[in-house]
Amino acid sequence: MKENLMRGIVYEEYGAPEVLRIKQLKKPIPKESEVLIKVHASTVTRGDVRMRAFSVPVIQWPFARLYLGMFKPKRSILGMELAGEIEEIGEQVTKFKVGDKVFASTLEEDFGGYAEYKRMPEDGLLTLMPDHLPFGEAAASVGAGMTVIRCLEKADIQQGQEVLIYGASGAVGSTAVQIAKNHYGAKITAVCSTKNQELAKELGAEYVIDYTKQDLTQLNKKYDVLFDAVAKLPKSKAKKVIRKTGVYLNVHKDTGSRKTKIEELLKLRKLIAEGKYKPYIDRVYPMEEIVQAHRYVDLGHKKGNVVIEMMT
Repeated sequence: MKENLMRGIVYEEYGAPEVLRIKQLKKPIPKESEVLIKVHASTVTRGDVRMRAFSVPVIQWPFARLYLGMFKPKRSILGMELAGEIEEIGEQVTKFKVGDKVFASTLEEDFGGYAEYKRMPEDGLLTLMPDHLPFGEAAASVGAGMTVIRCLEKADIQQGQEVLIYGASGAVGSTAVQIAKNHYGAKITAVCSTKNQELAKELGAEYVIDYTKQDLTQLNKKYDVLFDAVAKLPKSKAKKVIRKTGVYLNVHKDTGSRKTKIEELLKLRKLIAEGKYKPYIDRVYPMEEIVQAHRYVDLGHKKGNVVIEMMT
């Protein structure tokens, strides 16, 4: 009977990190065109903690209540991204085989990365992991990587252009610094706090601006592209530091609502394989310390990504 069970991290009410708990759940069985993934790693993103706490702007409440659940969560297992290995495949599956190491986005599969097993369609947002990439790094690369690819493609960045990345030390920002520099060949100026300046330089930024000490609008400098990776810079300020022909990108608005495409995940895999992007890991927690992990991310000071080890 135990073989048909798995452990999962669930939340059955909105609230503080303590609403999360580990529970025995029924192990999913893949359908004909599905695979069963043995999950090795997931992450704690800002999206995960917002859903857990239902900390969304009041103006978004009607939609959020419908999507997330009016009075309690519709989807009890969080986890927007994962990495693991295929344990079982459906009879009609042709793209994967048992033992394949994969990484995936669960955004279109009702989340579920916070469990020891996740069932997904073979045509879902999953693909083979880059060779030799640890499970934790693979899981951490998915969400931020696909977000950055989608946003930066809109800017049509050219070799040598000057790109300003606001919020350069978070999951999205640390990814954007690397991809804008290593893939597009841009000159990067990173905006972050004092304590994260060295990290920004390590990631590839040529210049670093400490937002706690300097006002962007007083620098007398213009950029070809400004990417607000944390959606905290007022557009009025952003416009003052962009050239007339420049491009302004906001992580929330330019991620868009269109359906995520597998091509974005495949491009991410290629960038990792070519050494142009390596996700920065701030902290790693075992599954049993999920409450502590959410507490840490709630503080709003994480650098890069926080990984959860589902199986060790």
